[in-house]
Order: sequence, then structure tokens, then C-alpha cells
Amino acid sequence: MKTEAQPSTSSLANTSWTGTVISDTVPGSQTWEDKGPLTWSATSGTSEAQVSAARVAEAQARTSQPKKNSVLEAATASVLKQKSMYEKVQVTEKKQSEVLLARPFWSSKAEYILAQVGFSMKPSCLWRFAHLWLNSGGCSFAAIYIFMLFLVGVPLVFLEMAAGQSVRQGGMGVWKIIAPWIGGVGYSSFMVCFILGLYFNVVNSWIIFYMSQSFQFPVPWEKCPLTMNSSGFDPECEQTTPSIYFWYRQTLKASDRIEDGGSPVYSLVLPFFVCWCLVGAFMINGLKSTGKVICILVLLPYFIIIGFFIRSLLLEGAKFGLQQLVVAKISDVYNVSVWSVAGGQVLFNTGIGLGSVASLASYMPQSNNCLSDAFLVSVINLLTLLIVTSFNFSILGFWATVITHRCCERNAEILLKLINLGKLPPDAKPPLDLLDNPTSIYNTWFNGLPQHIKSMVLREVTECNIETQFLKASEGPKFVFLSFVEAMSFLPLSVFWSFIFFLMLLTMGLSSAIGIVQGIITPLQDNFSFFRKHTKLLIVGLFLLMFACGLFFTQPSGSHFIKLLSNHWIVFPIIVIAIFETMAVSWAYGARRFLADLTILLGHPISPIYGWLWPCVCPVVLLILFVTVMVRLYMKPITYMSWDSSTSKEVLRPYPPWALLLMITLFAIVILPIPAYFVYRLIHRIPFRPKSRDRPMTASTSLPLSHQLTPSKEVQKEEILQGDETKYPSTCHVTS
Repeated sequence: MKTEAQPSTSSLANTSWTGTVISDTVPGSQTWEDKGPLTWSATSGTSEAQVSAARVAEAQARTSQPKKNSVLEAATASVLKQKSMYEKVQVTEKKQSEVLLARPFWSSKAEYILAQVGFSMKPSCLWRFAHLWLNSGGCSFAAIYIFMLFLVGVPLVFLEMAAGQSVRQGGMGVWKIIAPWIGGVGYSSFMVCFILGLYFNVVNSWIIFYMSQSFQFPVPWEKCPLTMNSSGFDPECEQTTPSIYFWYRQTLKASDRIEDGGSPVYSLVLPFFVCWCLVGAFMINGLKSTGKVICILVLLPYFIIIGFFIRSLLLEGAKFGLQQLVVAKISDVYNVSVWSVAGGQVLFNTGIGLGSVASLASYMPQSNNCLSDAFLVSVINLLTLLIVTSFNFSILGFWATVITHRCCERNAEILLKLINLGKLPPDAKPPLDLLDNPTSIYNTWFNGLPQHIKSMVLREVTECNIETQFLKASEGPKFVFLSFVEAMSFLPLSVFWSFIFFLMLLTMGLSSAIGIVQGIITPLQDNFSFFRKHTKLLIVGLFLLMFACGLFFTQPSGSHFIKLLSNHWIVFPIIVIAIFETMAVSWAYGARRFLADLTILLGHPISPIYGWLWPCVCPVVLLILFVTVMVRLYMKPITYMSWDSSTSKEVLRPYPPWALLLMITLFAIVILPIPAYFVYRLIHRIPFRPKSRDRPMTASTSLPLSHQLTPSKEVQKEEILQGDETKYPSTCHVTS
């Protein structure tokens, strides 16, 4: 429908835009836009026609009575014509109003920023960043990470925010509008986001399980459990530490190998279901209630982080931990592996390639300054990582100090027994008073022994070294659920600190889960009007589906699959998706043109450096990153840490060949939409670039960006080229 409104002649003179509309004018995509349901007013036009007809009739009556009938007939015909036009408009508008629904906005910009921060600050980012800092060069890794963040991370976050905000589409539809041939990248990001959502809440279920167990005193990971008849401690636990036993045998009930499946662990099914119920309850009433919940879920962890940071500085061994924090290995600056790990961590921490950043940004006004938002979210993310890593190292320093103290005391007891049995000479007798500073006193005595006595002692006991113990901090989730949890048990009021710590992790995990799910819901609502009309049904159905599919990761071997996907697989599709996103904006749409549109939209110029970073730097860096990760995966076989029930110890095992095949197959499936959509557009002879190269590209029912800033001028809806050679006509022209 194309209608022109003119003040003096048309019956649609009072056409107005009052809210937010969704239009299905472009095949294959429904667009939510900030223009509102149409309100047509034709009464003024018809009344004008009636008055004009009456005046003409009176004039003709005075001059020529015989012509009265013909004049009245002409006036009546004119009125009937106007009424016919009005009725047609009413019918068309009635059909169109069936798909006109309000697209919500964030209640405030603060809620939007917190939503982006909450999505990016996943709990796994905290322990992974700290572990990489510890084992990948220290401050050298941090410097590389910061450099990669501002070279690649911030420009890509800005790109996704700008795309979602200007086009007002989720992660699936935005790329079909910007670059028709590369529209399949939206489907790929949707699939990766869905797979991430399947196992992400399993990690939250581990947190809830630990939180539920932290109300006991002492906490169950502090001491080994008793046997059934209470005659002693569990013999399997006595061969290892209580924290390791609780993690593998009572939480995960882990299998010895990834091949050993089994039914879901029932102690994790309920926490897993509770996680999905919480996320569903937070999101089911729409964006306004979600924003309020986000404020609590994101701000509460920061108060806990500050409290932990202050408390950790007062612990014994905190100074040693902070000394390890500032260690820099200059040689790692020249290590390609460290650069690839840092680059992958930047992509995962910022949430690039999942579609959630664009989906969250699509609920902001188009004139919002997304460049400052990208910098703000990235800086908050970075500062959070630095603060959390600082108190992590302080607490790990305390943990290593306590473990080393206990090691020295245990060695002293063993040596005294061996001397009494005559297996060691009296010269090997350790000092008796180790209460003040066991590590310092014991090591001073040990270093002063003659070499032959020292060798005899080392054959009977292990060496107690705080630096060696500090570097034993576990990798992955075990960094929290083993090393950090064990450190919490050493603190006074361990129950309180354990509960607070898991509350912090849970709130961060739930806020990230909300962002992930929003990246799934928004594209579905953008592309299917049924889901827009039945949002609650969509949320309930989606959560039940993801809960049912996610039960696979709660089986005894589920943690091995989670590590396979999160540590080795997900980085590959994210890099490929990010490359095609930069291609869509930089090469298909045009980086300079995109920046020019944003300049009109934001009302101020944008640094031209992004016109160089997007088309030149980002694709090259991402491609190099992809190749280095591939080479590292080929050169070093991927392994996982499992529990050997026969020896009650952790065992490092290689992933079987079919696990690598699974990774390749899953990668091919999620990337398949990109070439498939390309072939589809090629068959239909769709041009690579949109034809309207002289005007800004917006969603199908949005007003041109320049006209949004000058509403007094003629406002014409922007046409969208969705792949057809013909141009789709805009819905209406409005003349003020």
C-alpha cells in the first residue's frame, strides 16, 4: 500500500505515527520499528468533500437551476469516491494491524548497560581469566589481552551494538538486511547461542548444589564423610583430598571415561530445573521486569566482590599471592600460543558472535550512542576481571600458605616417627615448635641439613614449597570448585563465606543466562508473528526444550562434554561468525557508508579509524587467530581430567577420536547456514550489495535516519532490498 497525504485534497491528511510497529512488508523478515501503530483519520477529508459539494450545489441553484441534478450527481460521486478510498484504507489497515505489536524499550539506559555487562561477565570468564593469567605469562598475558580487547574486541562489540540498534532486529535478521548474501551468519550465531545455552545452566546447577551444601558445619568438602556404620572415614576419600572427593564423587558422580555414559545425576537434575525456572520467572513478564531483575543480579555481585577483595587483603599469604600477580614472563610476549589464547578469551568474554549483543541493543532507541556503550561495557568487563583476579590471587596465596603449613607439620610428625623407629639418624630430627610460622621454621631447618641427610629426608617425605603449591591451582571449573572452595573452608566463618561466594557466582550466572536466552527469543519473535503474540508460551516452551536437551550434560560424563565444547569447540564458530559479520558491514554494505549512517543517527561524527579496523584489521586478526587455534589443536592432542575410581586419583586422559569428529561435525552444522544462504541468494540472482547505496539502510518500516532527526520535513519510509531486483514500496508518505 502506498498512500500520499496532502493537506487540501487527500482524505488521509491526519495520518500519524504514535508508537512502535512491526511490519511484514519484506518477505522473510518481520521488523519491529520505533514508529508506532498507524492511526488514520479520514473524517476531515470526507467532511471537506461534503461541504464543498453543498457549496457548489447552492451556487449552481442561484445561477442555473436545470444543472442542479448534474452538479449534485458530480458532488455525490466525489463523496462516494472519497468514501471508497477511505474504506479501502480501512480494510488494508485492518489487515496490517493484525501484525502491529509494540516493541518494548529498556526502561533506562542503565538497565541496558547492566544487561550487556551481565551477559558478558560469565562466571567461567572469571576463573578462566585467572587461570590463564597464572599459567600463560602473568602480566604479559594481561597486556596482550588488553591490547587484543581494544584492537578487536571493542570494534566488534561496537559493530554488533550499532547493527542491532540501527536495524532494530535480533541477531538473526539484522545481517539479512545489512548484507543479503551473508544473511546466513545470523542463523549460525543463533545455533551457537542455543548450544551454549544448553550446557550453560548446568554450570549454574553445580553452583546451586554447592550453595545448598554450604549450610552444613563443617562444610562437606572440608572433611571426608564417614562410612555407613560410622566406624571411620570413607577409604576412597582418604586417598585424596575432601574437596576433590566431593567434586567428583558427590557432585558430578563422574564416570572414569567420557565413553561411560549413564542416566542423569538426580542430585543435579533438580538444581538444573530450578535454574531454568528462575530464568523463566525473570523473563516471562517482558523486558521491563527483566530490566529490574538485571539491576539486582548484576549489581549484587559487585558488592560481594568488593567485600571479598577487602577481606582477601587481610589474609595470611595475600602478599605472596599479589606478588605472583605482578610477575611478568617477557618470553611469553613472543609466544603465538599465548596470543591465540588471549584472542579467544577476548571473543568469549565480550560475547561476540552469539547474537545476544545485537538482540539486547535492538531494544534501544536508534539515536543511542552505541560507541560509548561499547567502550563502557568493555572497560567495566576489564576492570571486573582485574579486581576479581586480584582477590583470587590473594585467596590462592592464603590457600597455598595453609596447605604448605600443614605439609610442614605433617612432615615433622612423619620424621619423628621414623627417627623413633630407627629408620633415620637423630640428625634428621626436625624442630619441635612449628606453631608460629611452620613453613619458615621447617624450610630454614631443612635447608641447613647436610646434603646426605637432606637426601634421606626427601626419600621419606615430600618437599613443601609454597610456590609449587600455588601453581597447583586447578584449571577450568575446578579452579572454583576445588582450589577456591578449599580455601574458603580454611577461613573463619567458612559457612558464611562459602554461601556468599556461591551467591555471587549464581547471580552472575543467571544474568548471563538471561542474555543468552534473549539472544534466542528475540530472533524468533522478529521472524515469527505467532511468537510475538504468545511471548509467554514461547518462553515456557523454549525453557522446557532446553531443559530436556540439557539433561544430557548432567549425566556422569556430562562434565567432559562441557569441557570439550567450552574449551575447544566454541571458539571456532565464534571466530568464523565474527569474520562474516565484519564482511557484511565492511564489504557488502560498506564501512564508510555504515559510519555515515551512524553519524546521521547519533548526531555526531565517528572516528574514521573504525572504517579501517572493520575491513582491514579485524578480519586479518581473526583469520590468523583461527589458523593458530587450528594448528595448536592439531599439534597438541586435546585431553581432559577424569576420576579414576580404582586409584581414587585424577587421571589425565586424551579425548577419543570420535570426540574430535563430533567437534568437526557440530562445527559444520552450525556454519552450514552461511554457504546455504549464499547459494540461495546466488540462485535468485540477488546483488551482493544493496542497491540503495545513497541512502541509509534501516529496517523495513523505519524512517530514514536523516528524517528522524528532522520530523518537520517530508518523512518517507526507507525501502529495504531483501534480495529482489524490484524495490519494495514504502508503506506510506506523510507530509506535514
